Amino acid sequence: MPTRRRAFLILAALCLLAVASIGLALMVGSLRIAPTEVLAALLGQDSAGVDVVLQLRLPRALAGFACGGLLALAGALMQVLLRNPLADPYVLGISGGAGVGALFAILLGLPVLGVDALAFAGALGAMLLVFGLAHGDGSWTQSRLLLTGVIVAAGCGALVALMLALAPDDRLRGMLFWLMGDLAQAGSAGPSLLALVAALLLAMPFARELNLLARGLMQAQALGVAVNRLRYTIYLLASLATAASVTTAGSIGFVGLVVPHLVRLATGNDQRLLLPASVLAGGSLLVLADTLARTLIAPQQLPVGVLTALIGVPVFLFLLSRQPK
Repeated sequence: MPTRRRAFLILAALCLLAVASIGLALMVGSLRIAPTEVLAALLGQDSAGVDVVLQLRLPRALAGFACGGLLALAGALMQVLLRNPLADPYVLGISGGAGVGALFAILLGLPVLGVDALAFAGALGAMLLVFGLAHGDGSWTQSRLLLTGVIVAAGCGALVALMLALAPDDRLRGMLFWLMGDLAQAGSAGPSLLALVAALLLAMPFARELNLLARGLMQAQALGVAVNRLRYTIYLLASLATAASVTTAGSIGFVGLVVPHLVRLATGNDQRLLLPASVLAGGSLLVLADTLARTLIAPQQLPVGVLTALIGVPVFLFLLSRQPK
């Protein structure tokens, strides 16, 4: 099968999966809504569940798709940048910084907008701290960046534990749900969808250079790639994508780690196909996981991060068992 045709079929199948996952999210829940009523609501017609579909489920499903796509894109970029298949969007302490900012806002009793603002500020602060410490005297290696991120993440984890220990009981549940990932408080999906489109459009022009970088630093330099510029750009892009996702939905694990691996099995390691395919697959996975989190013990809701971890752990162990020695 020609490569272009195969790529088209893969992307078309993932687009159908994305549409199906969002459609399922609009139909199921504490109140079951028939497909015809969902379609009528989307077309602006009067139906029994129009308010539930348009005001509750659709914004949450779109926000979940955007966050899953951002995490999967950031994971794919991080794995190329660090040349480490175990790299994920949170490996550089960005999630920890966002957690410190968000929990501090909840501790102060700030509204949702304040929580989002401090979470994004914390993520950016952690990103700048890791970059500054790793860059240091002007040298920057994958190992130095990775180790710096691990140390910063450990420090953020200590601050998070301290705030949880000091938090009053009436705010502790909200703090724990944020740390485990929760789309229940996701408001408008517009900012996260805009961030997803912008991140993908900015990443795609670098796909060919990323293919060369995946072969090795020396090979990429010999073939004319401006490696330092590329690494700075990809680090900044992946960090901002992670920050946008964490600000919207909290800390959701394993999407950025597992999804690029699964997509790579079907598409290979060509970043021109891997990046958009990861976005579609990651968004679909998070929407399906959130739908399951809403319906598993309805009317109670589970943190979606718990579901992604329960799905991601066995999948990743399976992928590890399939890898050649």
